[in-house]
Amino acid sequence: MSSGRESVAKKKHVRFANMEEEEQEEDTLFDQRKEAGRGLKSALKLAKRSMKAGGESRVRVSAGGSGACGRWMVTLALCGSFLGLGMGISVVGPTFQDLAANVHKNISNISYIITGRAVGYIGGSLIGGILFECMNPHVLLGISMLLTALGMYAIPFCKQVLFLTGIMSVVGMAMGALDTGGNVLILNTWGENSGPHMQALHFSFAAGAFASPIIAKLLFGHDGNGSSPLTPTSPPAAMSRITLKSMWAYIVIGSVLLFISFLFLLLYACGSKSRDKAQAASERPRVAKHHSVLVALLFFFFFAYVGAEVAYGTFIFTFATNYAHMPEAHAAGLNSLFWGTFAATRGAAIFFAACLYPGTMILLCLLGSVLSSLLLCLFTNNHAVLWFGTGLYGASMATTFPSGISWLEQYTTVTGKTAAAFVVGAALGEMMLPSLVGFLLGVFPKQPLLMYLSIITATFTSILFPVMYKVASAPGDQSRKPGIRGRSDADDSEYRQALLDSGADEEEEQQNEADQWNDADFEIIEMDDASSSNSPSKESSPPDGGAVTVTTESDGDLLQGDSQT
Repeated sequence: MSSGRESVAKKKHVRFANMEEEEQEEDTLFDQRKEAGRGLKSALKLAKRSMKAGGESRVRVSAGGSGACGRWMVTLALCGSFLGLGMGISVVGPTFQDLAANVHKNISNISYIITGRAVGYIGGSLIGGILFECMNPHVLLGISMLLTALGMYAIPFCKQVLFLTGIMSVVGMAMGALDTGGNVLILNTWGENSGPHMQALHFSFAAGAFASPIIAKLLFGHDGNGSSPLTPTSPPAAMSRITLKSMWAYIVIGSVLLFISFLFLLLYACGSKSRDKAQAASERPRVAKHHSVLVALLFFFFFAYVGAEVAYGTFIFTFATNYAHMPEAHAAGLNSLFWGTFAATRGAAIFFAACLYPGTMILLCLLGSVLSSLLLCLFTNNHAVLWFGTGLYGASMATTFPSGISWLEQYTTVTGKTAAAFVVGAALGEMMLPSLVGFLLGVFPKQPLLMYLSIITATFTSILFPVMYKVASAPGDQSRKPGIRGRSDADDSEYRQALLDSGADEEEEQQNEADQWNDADFEIIEMDDASSSNSPSKESSPPDGGAVTVTTESDGDLLQGDSQT
């Protein structure tokens, strides 16, 4: 019965009507098309995900063309803003006596205006760090510089000490927001390549601090008639004439700040946006494993470093005259040497940062600080060592702050709140350590307290930095180790994204092949019994060309698969 049934059975092959050609060539061409289109689709998908993650207001700045031009415009505006920031902070020192005479007070009676500015600076750093996360950075910096410029314009016309203190507090708040936002914006603009640009930013600050006394005293100083310094008991006419001339320095600095504030507002109006943290988040992990601990350690690191820097620059003249018994002219030159080497080294660090890691630069700075402060402590009365140690100390302190920010960016994302934390630490150190030195000098006038502070802070930061490195490099899923120079994290993210996309592409290709099977045209080719002499195991799996073998029983017209024959 079975043999009779097989004699009347007919075999029919079902094949794709559009695949009559050689199957090996078709597969080869299909593979080539698939491989050629996969790279393009991966790139398009990566761009689409970047746009979804960032939204319309978060645009990635490309490496060339108008994007590169926009980044350079933002960098120049930031450098100009920090130039004005340095000028605005340091102009108070050489004009402090004129400010006191302008409000008819003694210097001792208006010393708290510096404290008011410092408190405003801290508050502005905190507020600026919060606002940086929820508003356009160009608008924030433009408004901060505009407020600083208006405050500079108002200071010469303050005739009441309380009004002057209030203006100083507002100016300090605007400066704090500018300091925090500028550091974060330069990181967001250049990413992993921000090292030289960060050094240029802080070199601009040092250049402004160096130029401000020249503007205040050489261009708009007292009349060259050998008149004595102003006092509150000076004739009102002479006081009004001379102090108004010295106050022109504030008008000039305010004009510089006003011009640069318009640049930021113009950048916002033109739609030039730097790369922000949403785009950076798609390229690298957000935070280190111990992010909070790392930021806290950097807070104390900058507290000690900035406090020692400002204390040395403030009291080196007093130390040289009272303790080392140097002539006032030589002591003034020593003070200028410290700030001159400080500014020059920051300028040279722009080029060093292109070939050295931030951590390497910090280690060199710490080594120079320890060596110079040790020499100054051991040979405090030696004038030659005092000159050499002061120059080396100024050069060693120059690049620590910008290199510290660039170093932190290697391990965790520096947001506005993160930057506010270490800017507040720096501001507290600037306010507290010089005040402590000034107080102790009155109690122990015969002790080299300034040099003791230098060696203590240098030792403290040298011990703290290895601890910071250990915490930053702790293994974790979200920590990011420094990559090989020359290959950015953006490239690594593209490689990882391409690997992820390849799996999705395989699934998509399989779905497309299934759709081709469903939509294909079929033709029935009748075969005789002799063509079906193969074993069922061979007939059960269709060939790669896309043919499927079915059996038709002539008496029942029932379609069955080869496995049922």
